[in-house]
Amino acid sequence: MLEKDQAAHDFTLNNQNGENITLSSLIGKSVVLYFYPKDDTPGCTLEGKDFSALKNQFEQKNAIVFGISKDSVDSHAAFCGKYKYTIDLLSDPDMKVIAPYGVWQEKKNYGKTYMGIVRSTYLISTEGTIQKIWENVKVEGHAQAVLDSING
Repeated sequence: MLEKDQAAHDFTLNNQNGENITLSSLIGKSVVLYFYPKDDTPGCTLEGKDFSALKNQFEQKNAIVFGISKDSVDSHAAFCGKYKYTIDLLSDPDMKVIAPYGVWQEKKNYGKTYMGIVRSTYLISTEGTIQKIWENVKVEGHAQAVLDSING
């Protein structure tokens, strides 16, 4: 994983509308990148709802929130539409961001070991450095905790 105070790894990914989002173009804003395993699963759905519900409060703190998973643009579009998300979801099927941010890790579930996205969140400062990292996130209360950690 990247570490606190390191420069954030720059990227360009497509959002659920197929629009390019480039991290370096957001200098001057705090950026929240939350990595989640899969569209339309219970924990991921709740996390997206929680961040969407707080979107205006993030904006008041000059912050923008993006969810990132390996799911396709089309999957993200359906997921956003189904739950009326107000935040952007970024598609990273080739792991151009997932890998450098270190969230693709070995996981264990019901005795099986496999590789997958470990739910993690990065807060990137207005200058483009990593300000805070949450690893192995528990969804309940997480979006609020991220919001509370942003100065602004």
